[in-house]
Amino acid sequence: MSLQFKNVEKRLNDSLVFPAFNIQIDGGGITAIHSGLNVRETLLHMLTRKTPVVNGGITINKVELSEVKLSEIGFLFLNEGLYERLTVADQLNFYRKLYNTEHSIPSILRKVHLEEKRNVKIKKLSQSEQRRIQFAKLLLHDPDLFIMEEPDQNIDVETQRVLILMLEELRAQGKIVLILTGNIQSAITLADKVYKLDETGLHKIHMETDLAANEENGEIIQEEIQPVRFEKIPTKVNEKIILFDPPEIDYIESNDGQSALHVDGEEFPTTFTLNELEERLRHFGFFRCHRSYIVNLQKVREVITWTRNSYSLILDDEKKSNIPLSKSKMAELKGMLGLK
Repeated sequence: MSLQFKNVEKRLNDSLVFPAFNIQIDGGGITAIHSGLNVRETLLHMLTRKTPVVNGGITINKVELSEVKLSEIGFLFLNEGLYERLTVADQLNFYRKLYNTEHSIPSILRKVHLEEKRNVKIKKLSQSEQRRIQFAKLLLHDPDLFIMEEPDQNIDVETQRVLILMLEELRAQGKIVLILTGNIQSAITLADKVYKLDETGLHKIHMETDLAANEENGEIIQEEIQPVRFEKIPTKVNEKIILFDPPEIDYIESNDGQSALHVDGEEFPTTFTLNELEERLRHFGFFRCHRSYIVNLQKVREVITWTRNSYSLILDDEKKSNIPLSKSKMAELKGMLGLK
């Protein structure tokens, strides 16, 4: 089972949306494409056949997309309507008849954590709970190919847990899952392979391999304690240089080799690499939690285990920022915290 883009290119008038790119997405893994809104909408329009693929081709199991029934693809759209006057159970029964499936409604309700809301009208549910109904629709549909647009945007922690467990199940079943998102944190947290698509083409974002020898034998290397240093981290905004004290910084993110400080919900670019920042900030309680992230441990409120291979850090800031934590770094963090 595979979804393949072959030399797919899109131009709009005289503007290049994205150049020709190639990618094959196989079953048994989660793939995310990180892009801007225009690119994401263009891909969705191509996949739903609203926009014809003029240059290149998209195939599913080597069959041209134009010859595949769209009903055989499970789509999750960011803005998707529900029948608000129906109860949760009624809505799922509607989907069950629509897809002519034998899946059990009670079983699906348990998977999306809506058992206690089965007789509640949809209009009385929270936004996150309504999103879980859309997850339930996908599970009832149960196709071999899933296309998801921003699946974790504006959802609570419980709903994100439901999403990650659902993705684990789809992975184990050998399904094809393609996530289209504008949020690099979401892409890294949810997917096994992450790509960036823009006007320069398709670029793979290298993920951490998680092959840590010390994790395998349970050893934690203790570094020599160094004296505390007081250093400000400079950033440049327009023509101004802004200096931040390390305790002000919530976390640092690297994207395409460019590092950015996140302070009070704002992003500030810096010329330092992530490795340089890790060295400078280590003594202030900062921790390299992922290949692309450094976090201020004083700002961490929760350490969440989604699955045995998927973890996140929830920060104590206004946005409750969700930062990916790699498997090997989880072992290191436990050692720092004195946990087994």
